[in-house]
Amino acid sequence: MLQFIKDGTVIPFMKIKGTVELICIALVIGSIVAMCTKGLNWGLDFTGGIVVETEYTDGVDLNQVKDAYAKEGIVGTTQHFGSQKDVMVRVAPKEGLDQQTVTNKVMAASKTIDENVKLSRSEYVGPAVGEELVESGILAIVVSLIAILAYVAFRFEWRMATGAVISLAYDVIVVLGVFSVMQIEYDLTVLAAVLTVVGYSLNDKIVVFDRIRENAVNLPRNTSMYDVFNISITETLSRTIITSGTTLITVVSLMIFGGEMIYGFALALFVGIVFGTISSIYVASTWALILGIKRENLVPVKVEKKESDGYETMD
Repeated sequence: MLQFIKDGTVIPFMKIKGTVELICIALVIGSIVAMCTKGLNWGLDFTGGIVVETEYTDGVDLNQVKDAYAKEGIVGTTQHFGSQKDVMVRVAPKEGLDQQTVTNKVMAASKTIDENVKLSRSEYVGPAVGEELVESGILAIVVSLIAILAYVAFRFEWRMATGAVISLAYDVIVVLGVFSVMQIEYDLTVLAAVLTVVGYSLNDKIVVFDRIRENAVNLPRNTSMYDVFNISITETLSRTIITSGTTLITVVSLMIFGGEMIYGFALALFVGIVFGTISSIYVASTWALILGIKRENLVPVKVEKKESDGYETMD
């Protein structure tokens, strides 16, 4: 594997763990306040609404379509699907705009662009379905965190499991906070991204925890837990940089070139990966230390003391 850190070097990550933890807590509190005051901009997947799909004879420019819709008083999420000839608009529930009225206005606007435009679909999604999706989405996140807690506690140690779940909760809350502050539409694709972030971030934490457990066994017995954590995180840093960096290249490309349809999905992944990487290094480890994890909690058998660990600590 490509190495960014010289062998034998130890970066004292835990030296600033308190400062980073306070910053993370401030971001989490700010995200909660934003969600309580501004709320989330729920998409039609959750709120219900009207979906109208049209098919043009040739490819059309979305900006031209949006302008035509705006003249008819139709404001919603407009996007291509399938091909450049197919356009879908999703309109939130609004007084005076029933399904038939919206459909008529969309067709009237579309005919100013293409006289031969065809109506592919017109559908109303009720709010009851949206409420069920909200409940299912929240349940999916909660169940995943509980399952992760049980898995990490079984594989590693309960203090590590608690730290992992706390850091994953931070990741989810901060992602939701960004969407609340920016008022970007939160739909099913964003929910999928949030669950993806949970899995991606957990994988980072498992890699770090594996190295911590390995070093707790192999390092000299007089090595403190702070040094065990610093050494382990430094040893996995090259892997973290490579995996997170290459993933971010793809995610940023999607944000720039992917278009409106997947922007929310890409943004959620971007925020989740960046913050999740920080939480993997600091939050999970910090909480494990706060809860009093010791080497004997991770060492299954008595280990003979080594004379030297061969590490050089960076100031």
